[in-house]
Amino acid sequence: MLVSPIMKKTPQVVVVGSFVQDLTFFCSHFPAPGQTTVGTFVTGPGGKGSNQAIAAGRTGVPTLFIGSVGRDGFAEAAAKFYADEGIGARFIAKTGHATATAGILVNDSGQNEIIVALGASAQIKPKDIDANLIRGARVVVCQHEATLAINAHVFRIARRARVTTVLNPAPMRPDFEPGILPLTDVLIPNETEFVALANQLKLGGRKVLTETGLAKLAPAKLHQLCRRFEVPNVIVTLGSKGCFISQAQDYAVLPACADIKVVDTTGAGDAFCGGFAAGMVTFSGDIVAAAKFANSVAALSVTRRGTAPAMPRAREIARFRNQR
Repeated sequence: MLVSPIMKKTPQVVVVGSFVQDLTFFCSHFPAPGQTTVGTFVTGPGGKGSNQAIAAGRTGVPTLFIGSVGRDGFAEAAAKFYADEGIGARFIAKTGHATATAGILVNDSGQNEIIVALGASAQIKPKDIDANLIRGARVVVCQHEATLAINAHVFRIARRARVTTVLNPAPMRPDFEPGILPLTDVLIPNETEFVALANQLKLGGRKVLTETGLAKLAPAKLHQLCRRFEVPNVIVTLGSKGCFISQAQDYAVLPACADIKVVDTTGAGDAFCGGFAAGMVTFSGDIVAAAKFANSVAALSVTRRGTAPAMPRAREIARFRNQR
């Protein structure tokens, strides 16, 4: 196990998930099948879990990331990155498995296409998790880039300890296990993931929901649909349209931050989730306040290239929020 660094404070946010080495290509437009496009290349730390941990940790909230890596140069770089950031991490090295990698294409409008090879990230096991770290946190976050079994294991520990659980069902998977929803306090899907979940769970009855249909739903109707997940809080991230918050008794629509120059949207959802987790600590569990904070974190993240390196720091976030 690589530990980087030793935390001086008990982590308030614990993120269990994936570390992925991003291999990013920037191009004017996405190539068509059979077409070659000339672009530029950068590499750096990424992965939904790790991105979310960096987003939370850079706000100043004590944060710990737990994930699996290979025994290779990418793993060593990951440990160094976290050490340089001063954010806690526990990397479990898996012999015989490479550190996860992602091939990312970003076009001139900032949109992206991504393929992920999960490698070691898919090998994390319950024995790799220190239950005391989960019990001592205030918020625990999981996604779908590790394993669904580890998510359920972590959430069961958190639920018994009354720790708030946040599930980001990304990327959405055909083997999604609905049994995790009763263990989830906050569900944060984007439009694509929301539609996939609703259809898989048959929440619309015989009617198949599409993203176009979702966009046409009146807020009250979307709220009704969210309530069928039987999760206390559902936040649907809507990209440039902001986010929709559904709670037991009411709902809210939060617009996205305006006047933002979009450079790269890769990792924006992770920025929101990490910012939200930090906001839950900062604003004592206030869902709407945490989501507003997350909107600011996500907005700042898309104004620069990269995923984890693009996550804003506490001073930037404070200045951005004070100006609005």
